[in-house]
Amino acid sequence: MRIRYGFRIALDCAMPTVASFALDVHTSRQADVLTASPLFMRCGPQDVSHTMATDMFGNVRRRAVLPPGRTVVEHHGVIHDSGRPDAVNLSAGQVPVDQLPEEAMTFLLGSRYCETDLLAQEAWSRFGHVPEGWARVQAICDFVHDHIAFNYQNADRTRTAAGALREGRGVCRDFAHLAITLCRSMNIPARYCTGYLGDIGVPRDPAPMDFSAWFEAYLDGRWYSFDARHNIPRIGRVVMARGRDAADVAIVNTFGPHGLAGFEVWTDEMGAERVAA
Repeated sequence: MRIRYGFRIALDCAMPTVASFALDVHTSRQADVLTASPLFMRCGPQDVSHTMATDMFGNVRRRAVLPPGRTVVEHHGVIHDSGRPDAVNLSAGQVPVDQLPEEAMTFLLGSRYCETDLLAQEAWSRFGHVPEGWARVQAICDFVHDHIAFNYQNADRTRTAAGALREGRGVCRDFAHLAITLCRSMNIPARYCTGYLGDIGVPRDPAPMDFSAWFEAYLDGRWYSFDARHNIPRIGRVVMARGRDAADVAIVNTFGPHGLAGFEVWTDEMGAERVAA
């Protein structure tokens, strides 16, 4: 299938402000992009110049000095997707720590929003009896899905996994952070993902669209997508960035004050035709 995606973000700055963006489709999905606009960055009629690089996680980073006034950042495109739901492998086993590849080891450690030192005892007491592998990760997702009440009004950029467990509320990033932390506490590598997730194959959500967060767990030598918020396999995930937690993949980081003046995200299936994967 073909998926249309894009965004339009407006930022107000009172003075020249350095900003870093992680808004491109991830390098691992670039080959699937069929058409894409340039990433436009404008302040009034003036184009804002920016640089582009790839970070340690394969995320595309753009950096610019935003001038005083309102800068609009916009991008859109069409990407090919298999049209299949997230892969499910009930027999996928847990890889012993001594056999993990080095790149997976990073995703066993605690990080800014994922305090494995605080939640390890909680994890083992709740899930130590569950068979290792897929069943254990799914049990963690089931718990987080049932424990956290989703509400956009409950968003808090300072809330950590421990905070989400304590408060029992949050948004998609909180579901991901808590599930990631519980997985890592049980020696299952887990990494944070952000990107597009449209209402494909599910009833349309009337709320304004936003970027989504989910996570990937390393089982049987590969990464599998899990989503503790929705807790069902979904169609059409388009990853933009991966990292240890939300701090690594923030869509915008400014090194100075700014105001968010506009935010639109769109992603949906184009037509009914299906293209062979």
